[in-house]
Amino acid sequence: MVKDKYGVLKEYFGYEQFRMGQEELIDSILQGKDTLGIMPTGAGKSICFQIPAVLLEGITLVISPLISLMKDQVTTLNQAGIPSAFLNSSLSNRQYSLALRYAKEGRYKIIYVAPERLTTAQFLKFASESKISMISVDEAHCVSQWGQDFRPSYLKIKEFIHLLPSRPVISAFTATATEEVREDIIHILQLKKPNVTTTGFDRPNLFFAVRKPSNKYTEVLKILKAHLGESGVIYCATRKNVEEVCNNLNLDGYKATRYHAGLSDQERKDNQEAFVYDNSPIMVATNAFGMGIDKSNVSFVIHYNMPKNLESYYQEAGRAGRDGEPADCILLYHGQDVITNQFLIEHGSQNEELDEETSKLVKEKDRERLKIMTYYCHTRDCLREYILNYFDDKSENHCGNCSNCMNNFEEMDITEIAKKIISCIYSAHSRFGIKVIIDTLRGSKAKKILRLHLDQLPTYGICASLTEKKLRSIINFLVLKQYLSITNSEFPTVGVTEKAIDFMNEEHILTMKIVEEVEDSTVEQSNYKKQKSVVHKEVDEGLFEALRQLRGQIAVRQKVPAFIIFSDATLRSMCQLRPTTESQFLGVSGVGEVKMTRYGKTFIDVIIDYENNKRQ
Repeated sequence: MVKDKYGVLKEYFGYEQFRMGQEELIDSILQGKDTLGIMPTGAGKSICFQIPAVLLEGITLVISPLISLMKDQVTTLNQAGIPSAFLNSSLSNRQYSLALRYAKEGRYKIIYVAPERLTTAQFLKFASESKISMISVDEAHCVSQWGQDFRPSYLKIKEFIHLLPSRPVISAFTATATEEVREDIIHILQLKKPNVTTTGFDRPNLFFAVRKPSNKYTEVLKILKAHLGESGVIYCATRKNVEEVCNNLNLDGYKATRYHAGLSDQERKDNQEAFVYDNSPIMVATNAFGMGIDKSNVSFVIHYNMPKNLESYYQEAGRAGRDGEPADCILLYHGQDVITNQFLIEHGSQNEELDEETSKLVKEKDRERLKIMTYYCHTRDCLREYILNYFDDKSENHCGNCSNCMNNFEEMDITEIAKKIISCIYSAHSRFGIKVIIDTLRGSKAKKILRLHLDQLPTYGICASLTEKKLRSIINFLVLKQYLSITNSEFPTVGVTEKAIDFMNEEHILTMKIVEEVEDSTVEQSNYKKQKSVVHKEVDEGLFEALRQLRGQIAVRQKVPAFIIFSDATLRSMCQLRPTTESQFLGVSGVGEVKMTRYGKTFIDVIIDYENNKRQ
């Protein structure tokens, strides 16, 4: 019987060593300490509470916000040989009662439960009569109203813990938490002198890009050509965009499905399964689809519209490359995205449990986060550095693996142009938005400009030779560098800061990186491909395909997603090691004792047959 963390890691999960931070978090839990783990998506958070759950005497409750996450993780655990179950609204009353009965009988080591279920009479009775060794809160940022995905149901966790006859160890995990949110998690969950471990937020295998195409759908098609046969997610801000993009992709011959809150529960469930099982490898969705998707072989995430905040963006982009393989995270930006998000912040549904004053504060915070997200789309600096700095993480100022680091920039002296822009805004008394200022600088004869008498300003038409795109780019740069400010309001206006006043009165040269204009994204697409060829280790594609087909056949027979049998990374490890005995097969990364017993001989036979056919 397995008695230590290393044995559990190998026997059930198939790995020889822990990733960064995992062992420290596991040791903390096993020592009976409350624990908070902050690790990026794909860094192996689940193992940090699953291994202690196997070693601890009683039951571990994992509180999780999404049905899809519970289902995938429970299926994966049972495949690995760890008896587990989930309790949520997807179960009928009979199924729920049966699962609770089995839990009372001690059949499960890990039980995933939705927060809404915690304080129901039936579940409380079970919990009070069972030995609960640990409560692990997944997606713990949901407990904080300052987090990007606050869920009032998470506030039930504290109440539930108080109702238990004895307090178990409490662990909490999240991928996206600023310092403010971390403090909230500790305070609201009442963690006692917790061990807080932050492994860093970097995902080196992810390539980040921001593009500003004139036609977003055409850009999507270019990206998909670089990812033929691969699985990915396309996030859209509205249901309308989801419908349009999904319909167009199907007309263009791509197997795409859709997901948004306007669909029936059954259709969302069917579409999600089509994506997870790779029947429809492209998912077009709103942010209703996201947090709990545990699909390992997503090789790209496209944001068709800019999200409302950097936390959401990084979490959604993090759906890519969970298996450690190279993946692309591409954001398609347009100025309209800012307006759409401003509308959603002002008029979107608010948590009914918030009082008026708190709701106002949350909106203010949302506007500030939108501003930071917008800056991300305009910065000329390293995109990875921008993201990591936001989460107070250290980074190099040149990652070499984002569109900004790969683009060719030239330094442009914008001193005189900047002074003209600042003068125009100042003389217009900071009463207008960016579009009106640009039109004034370019000498537009639009009715609005003439009606407001902006044609009478001394700065009217003084930048007529510059394109609207270049002027907007320079204004965005001045906002980013805090020479200009944007009001947090439904109709934002641009204003002048003290820094700009000082700049106007000083002899100071201001330069800006200007990217070389390219008509299409051919250069960047080749960068995506180049990145993949560098990071991927060379494998025999014929053998990889043979193993992939075998995995698919097994998955169909067992009615589980293919990646739950073995990930693509594990198949590539098989291609490199080419095991022909069971002991060699156990040396493959991601192969544990249970999976070796279940699948070893079948995969070994395919490898041997492939080698024999190759020699003939």
